[in-house]
Amino acid sequence: MAETTQVTVIGGGSSGLMAAVSAARCGAEVVLLERMDRVGKKLLATGNGRCNLSNTDCSMSRFHGGDPAFIAEVLTRFPVAPTIDFFEELGIACKTEDQGKIYPQSDQASAVLDVLRYELDRLHIDVRTGCEVTGIARAGAGFALSLSGGKEIGAGRVILAGGGKAGPQFGSDGSGLRLAQKLGHHLIEPLAAIVALRLGAAFLRRLKGIKFVGRAEVRCGADVLRQEAGEILFTDNGVSGPPVLQLSRTAAVALQKNKAPRIVLDLFPDSGLEELDAALAKRFSQQGKKSLAMGLVGLLNKRLIPVLLAEAGILNTSLACGSLPAQARQRLAALLKAWSFPVMGTQPWPQAQVTAGGIALDEVDPTILESRLVPGLYFCGEILDVDGDCGGFNLQWAWSSGYVAGRSAAGR
Repeated sequence: MAETTQVTVIGGGSSGLMAAVSAARCGAEVVLLERMDRVGKKLLATGNGRCNLSNTDCSMSRFHGGDPAFIAEVLTRFPVAPTIDFFEELGIACKTEDQGKIYPQSDQASAVLDVLRYELDRLHIDVRTGCEVTGIARAGAGFALSLSGGKEIGAGRVILAGGGKAGPQFGSDGSGLRLAQKLGHHLIEPLAAIVALRLGAAFLRRLKGIKFVGRAEVRCGADVLRQEAGEILFTDNGVSGPPVLQLSRTAAVALQKNKAPRIVLDLFPDSGLEELDAALAKRFSQQGKKSLAMGLVGLLNKRLIPVLLAEAGILNTSLACGSLPAQARQRLAALLKAWSFPVMGTQPWPQAQVTAGGIALDEVDPTILESRLVPGLYFCGEILDVDGDCGGFNLQWAWSSGYVAGRSAAGR
């Protein structure tokens, strides 16, 4: 073998960068291997380019995965306050915005990556980009890593931070998961999360680009599995927007379990059904001579009107507002409060922000993030069966798990 290093980190995303820095600060000699042409590509895209570093409310309700106690153990070892101290020490002034979201004062994800890369250099971490690991095998007390192109290097301890499958254009193509499987680890089936949903309705293309502030629910039968409110966006084959992204994991899991989830939209969440019906009755009375299509202009997006009327069974859009039967008006009000669509699936992996599922947590020691099956192998970040809501929770998991894995692999 050509060379040996004490700690080799596979994957230069957020958790891999933190793991490398943490290991090096503990005195380890560190090599960081990244298959893309530069490290931190996915980090640059977080928070719409602003980098939502963390969240002040990292309660367990915001995280999902196989074992809440496992997640809590890791987060407790490097929680939010030390995380912010870490970045402020590197030069990132932080600010807190609505819903506890923490951003760099500069609103630049590139600033976060810049200071991390500076720290890699300061700690003399050997960063090798365009370096894809194709295999990991035991070699004495350490490991032999096979690289694309036929090269092989040695490693004393290995931190696998290869990410999940979300955002393959940034480097997370599932290769880390495959490496773990070859070493005997089992996967909880990966699902796309924090992603737009595909719905079953032929008219959706006509609504593409329409936004409204409302409420969305995931329902299976009569059960409401989760609901979120905010700005909702129609796409050419479904819906997106912050509420939908939060709901996507719930819908994806329901589909995986062969249930029949639906998205139910409330376009007037601040009004009850009777209140909305009364408002429609008043409006139609005042706009009595106008057609229904014209009488709803100013209340609803104009492109929504013909679709909603048709969905409510009102096919004659030229009918005068004053002539609409009360029963038809009530159907329209009910639709505006609970417009239901079957969920057909999520958008594909390149559009997903995070992976739900991953390495089974019962095969990893939560106190040090070492494999229970392969001593000397550690995990951090999205490769594990842990994911969070949008709002900084997934990056906090990356920082916390990277910190724990890095220190543990360095022997601290």
